[in-house]
Amino acid sequence: MKGPEKKTPTRRSPAGESIRRTQRSGRKQAARAAERLGSAPSPTPSIPVGDGLRRAFVAVVVLVALAAIGLAAARALESRGGPAAPAPSPGPGTATAAPTAAGSGPRIGIVSGHRNNDSGAVCADGLTEAQTNFDHAVRVATILRSRGYTVDVLDEFDARLKGYTAAALISIHADSCEYVNDQATGYKVARVLDSKVPAEDDRLVGCLRTRYAASTGLRFHANTITFDMTRYHAFYEIAPTTPAAIIETGFLNLDRATLTRRADAVAQGIVDGLFCFTNGERP
Repeated sequence: MKGPEKKTPTRRSPAGESIRRTQRSGRKQAARAAERLGSAPSPTPSIPVGDGLRRAFVAVVVLVALAAIGLAAARALESRGGPAAPAPSPGPGTATAAPTAAGSGPRIGIVSGHRNNDSGAVCADGLTEAQTNFDHAVRVATILRSRGYTVDVLDEFDARLKGYTAAALISIHADSCEYVNDQATGYKVARVLDSKVPAEDDRLVGCLRTRYAASTGLRFHANTITFDMTRYHAFYEIAPTTPAAIIETGFLNLDRATLTRRADAVAQGIVDGLFCFTNGERP
């Protein structure tokens, strides 16, 4: 009788056993990590590239549409008289309008010398008499209007000069920009040679002389009053009963600092002279 057969143990591949050990070790490590950290969060699903591009395109379209709607609304508001952005204020010598403003006080005409005709005297750096005159004219008009005067700022050969009637008219000019001599400094005021209202014209000239000198500190340059001043064309265009004067505010060479850097003093001197005249004061 044969005894029980002995079973030969199955041999396992060393390489396979190594893999299995690695797998078992990995499973154990994963289990331990799960115990320490708890359940791991699910990975965030990625958005397909195509969907992302479509969403970005839709967002751009919406923004463009909103911008178009806003622009249309702004134009509609402006067309109905809604608020608009204010225009920048012009700086000295850069104003472009010569307006008329009505007030309750006397009417004053201000001729801005050479305006819309020629440049007048021209300095080496490009500064012109016409620019300087207009700067002063606008400043004078602004002060007068703030005091209730009606002011017309007129061009050199303004059509409104024909038969012009006012409490007074003054034409603002400046003298040469070239160096003449050390005495070429100061201002001049003159009236028409053959005035129809000499007493009024003389009082206007006297008021301007004293008040302008007090404001600017410039001296009266009497010896250089020219025929062009006493026979100034505007004197023969306005109504003969309108008192009028022409002022040369200073020389653009030696008096340039006063005419440009102290333009407010120049304007105030002219204004004070007009106040003196219209208020019936003596020079």
